[in-house]
Amino acid sequence: MMKPAAETSQRLDKWLWFARVAKSRTLAATAVTEGKIKVNRVRAEKASQLVKVGDVITSRLARTVRVLKVAAIGTRRGPAIEAQTLYEDLTPRLERKPDQGEPMAWAGRTPGAGRPTKRDRRHIEELKRGD
Repeated sequence: MMKPAAETSQRLDKWLWFARVAKSRTLAATAVTEGKIKVNRVRAEKASQLVKVGDVITSRLARTVRVLKVAAIGTRRGPAIEAQTLYEDLTPRLERKPDQGEPMAWAGRTPGAGRPTKRDRRHIEELKRGD
């Protein structure tokens, strides 16, 4: 009996699931068909598209953009530490200012900009009442 050769490519939806980019394979396939996944800067059309080591995958899931370079082909959906060995994260990091802790999120709002939050409105109400 011959030993099977190492796989050199894998279905896109399966790889996204193995790498823990998507919570389920169905969600991975849906993201591909909705146009939220690009492979080598080209929109992926089918979940069955094959990816290989060296491909760059751009995903727009969960209100974040991630750029991942395929480092290995997965064999199972293991723990997160194992999943991180399947890719190299090329996502550009937001610059932090020395006086700020975390960088702004996707839909972040700087304090004092735009409409007041519910918490801000409560403080305004307290000031008006004189509490």
